[in-house]
Amino acid sequence: MSDTEGLVIKNTGSWYTVLTDGGNTIDCKIKGNFRLKGIRSTNPVAVGDRVEIVRNHEGTAFITNICDRRNYIIRKSSNLSKQSHIIAANVDQAFLIVTVKYPETSTTFIDRFLASAEAYSVPVTLVFNKVDLLQGDERRYLDMMVTLYETVGYDCLKVSAETKEGMDRLLPLLKDKITLFSGNSGVGKSTMLNFIVPGAELRTAEISDAHNTGMHTTTFSEMLPLTDGGWVIDTPGIKGFGTFNMEPEEICGYFKEIFKFSKGCRFNNCTHTHEPGCAVRKAVEEHYIAESRYVSYLSMLEDKEEGKYRAAY
Repeated sequence: MSDTEGLVIKNTGSWYTVLTDGGNTIDCKIKGNFRLKGIRSTNPVAVGDRVEIVRNHEGTAFITNICDRRNYIIRKSSNLSKQSHIIAANVDQAFLIVTVKYPETSTTFIDRFLASAEAYSVPVTLVFNKVDLLQGDERRYLDMMVTLYETVGYDCLKVSAETKEGMDRLLPLLKDKITLFSGNSGVGKSTMLNFIVPGAELRTAEISDAHNTGMHTTTFSEMLPLTDGGWVIDTPGIKGFGTFNMEPEEICGYFKEIFKFSKGCRFNNCTHTHEPGCAVRKAVEEHYIAESRYVSYLSMLEDKEEGKYRAAY
């Protein structure tokens, strides 16, 4: 067992904590200029990366090489530069924590995250949190959302991190897996992870009453070990999800139900926006494809056409 290779378990922006194969944790800096297939990234090394490290004669450790990634979740940086941000690498699954209220997670945000995960074959479970706060129409809307995404083909869980409702179904799904936890600020991710990883003591914050939005509490990404085996990756709450490095003709393939119906289109290169004989638009009109999903698809096409990222998403 050596200290020359290891797993990046924490990223604070300037330092990376590496758990070496020898069982030690070492704070490292980056040596060299890493690129991901020529893509400029705000964080060339990500939590979950396997890396090679060396120490100089002064004792400072440097990451010198990133081992090949089997997958990663990537999004466009929220600034207007053409840079990306790698949320995590080498994950077995992602849990997207969403709330239908307090704050409301937009379907556009959900769909963009799902499409990006589809692009790299990362299975996603949608975890609807704060169900204890919902009544009447809000509860019916929750059930409608769950039905929508289960019909598309995504596993959904209804939980309350506060009351622990539904958490008994969530915990077994994490065993021996590397699971990314992501979501908007304020959806209760830190409360959930504090229950899943006793002693993690992640900071939680109240929802901002003025805007019913979350306030950022996590400022860096970190891998937390599970006592029964496996890891969870905690990430900063993200406001928007700009899709990165997708060609317009690829986007359809990352919406499972749109891709299925697209096989019936008259033209092979149909963009499903205006063409005659489009099976996708017909399916939307006949409610086989949810209008919210189709709107999300169009918004991602618009990103490509306009070459910009709109932080509203």
